[in-house]
Amino acid sequence: MLSSSLFAQNIAKTDSGTINGAKYRIIFPENWKGKLVMYAHGYEFMGSKPLQSQNPEWLKRMNPFLERGFAVAASDYAFQGFALPQGVDDTEALRQYFNKHYGKPDSTFIVGHSMGGGITLSTLENYGKHYLGGLPLCPLSSRPYLQCRKEYDMYATFNGLFPNVVTSLKDIFDLSKPYQAQDSRKMFGKVKEIKSILMSRDSVLAVAFAKRFDLKLEDLPFSLFFNENVLRDIAQKAGGNPFDNTNTVYNGFPNDLIVNQKAERLSATVNPDVIFKKYDRTGNIDKPTLLMHTIYDQLIPVNYGVVNFENMVHHQAKDQFFAVKYTNGQGHCNFTATQTGKAFDELRNWVKTGIKAKAGFLE
Repeated sequence: MLSSSLFAQNIAKTDSGTINGAKYRIIFPENWKGKLVMYAHGYEFMGSKPLQSQNPEWLKRMNPFLERGFAVAASDYAFQGFALPQGVDDTEALRQYFNKHYGKPDSTFIVGHSMGGGITLSTLENYGKHYLGGLPLCPLSSRPYLQCRKEYDMYATFNGLFPNVVTSLKDIFDLSKPYQAQDSRKMFGKVKEIKSILMSRDSVLAVAFAKRFDLKLEDLPFSLFFNENVLRDIAQKAGGNPFDNTNTVYNGFPNDLIVNQKAERLSATVNPDVIFKKYDRTGNIDKPTLLMHTIYDQLIPVNYGVVNFENMVHHQAKDQFFAVKYTNGQGHCNFTATQTGKAFDELRNWVKTGIKAKAGFLE
């Protein structure tokens, strides 16, 4: 594995600063060819450090673009947590800054992982005229409300079947208590603890529950830990609970009647539009968009990462601008640098030739 110092040797120049309260970083390769990738990062727990563009791992992820002669510009957004609308605005502000200070590139693409993949799609839906194409990777491509509602429903049903293992929804959305994001450094210990409790209580039911949410059992505790932070963050940003499952009838479990009788139920206290309306997903794209997804993803399952958006694109009659590549990766954004580079090359060739990239398996 190459060290970050080797990657740094390929960087001729770095520009960093702050725009509208959002830190940014722009890196130029030695062989810069006047081309630009705008990069959008994924979800960060509130308070987590370092910011993504300051993390050496970020340089490794950007290498497929750098080695092809592209500069990379990335905003850290004005705040962490759920920041899809903010990420769109901060990325657009950074693009404008780049053009003003370095001149308009001869080609500009947008790329993003996870929530950043959602920012990529929202950018193409709203600011697509500034781009030749986009590469959303394992993206939050459903309507953000639906993706986050899945996390809410997982907690509601889990707490009904396995009470007192994780935090209740009532406590998560209780704004009278001081907000405290879970420490990501304690994640592995907490995950191990949750798994141990599940195996001791009812391992068969735990396996079935995980399958209901497109998860492997070993990934269920991690998903619960991650989702609690997401829901706590949404509660704070929305100023209450934007979800309501008082009328929801759950199915797909070994005993749906018991699940519905025991599920934790809460009424919404705020309008979902408060947090989810701006840059809501439409599927209205008009530039080549090559979405890449792993065949298994414990945070954004394929139904939420591909199928929902595919249907929206089709409803807009924009199928000619959309293609999907899938890999045999097992886990969220578990792509190799080679796969990312290949997908990017196919996107660029699509733009250059006008011949749509072929959907399907990418080794």
